[in-house]
Amino acid sequence: MNISILIETYNEEKNIADCIRSAQLLTQTVVVVDMQSTDRTVEIAKSMGATVIPFDSHPLYVEPAREFGIKQIKSDWVMILDADERMTKELAHEITETIKENNTYYKIPRKNIFAGKKWLQHGGWWPDEQMRLIKMSAFKAWPNDIHSTPKIEGKMGYLKEPFLHYFHGDLQTMVEKTLIFEDIESDLLYKAGRPVSTPTFFRKFFGELWRRLFRNRGFMDGKIGIIESIYQAFSKTITYLFLYEKKNGRTL
Repeated sequence: MNISILIETYNEEKNIADCIRSAQLLTQTVVVVDMQSTDRTVEIAKSMGATVIPFDSHPLYVEPAREFGIKQIKSDWVMILDADERMTKELAHEITETIKENNTYYKIPRKNIFAGKKWLQHGGWWPDEQMRLIKMSAFKAWPNDIHSTPKIEGKMGYLKEPFLHYFHGDLQTMVEKTLIFEDIESDLLYKAGRPVSTPTFFRKFFGELWRRLFRNRGFMDGKIGIIESIYQAFSKTITYLFLYEKKNGRTL
């Protein structure tokens, strides 16, 4: 089977070995696009047989690296993983059987595992389908906007077996990433002219809390589900606090 796995990295020395090892369940053709890591990410990736391609861009978010990386792929198919995600034997087997069909890209369910311990099955976290398996001849572009989806021609299919996502390893990293991502999100809202006022903060916080914790039953994942629901409401509120700052040209 002519398939590559693409992984984008920035200072992922703690994750990259396990990620590559899991990728090799599917293929030995692993391409790492590295966004100027300053730790041992590149060294480890090369030692495990991956092809490492440098990407000269500030690593705020992954979409530009994915666009660049896909253009480097020479195989017929590409499967995309983040460094904190893992292929499984079951998914690798399903892929080898499924891509014999006529679809040109697939959505794959993702298991979000909080702090390496708790699989979040509620709160809107499952099945969390991601467009990650793409036939190269059908790929057109991946927009540079954060959380954007690729532009692909042809028919979409769905896989049943999930890949794993080990997210929010610790609170400090969790908050640091939130501040970066929500600042970028607020820039997009600012450019779109989205209004914001003091009542917006309450509406966004309680609206997201209701959606995660009650409507999508986040409480059924126990204390971790409750914590994550509250944190997602906090993240949504931070976006609009940043937007308020930008619209008013001053700090709060």
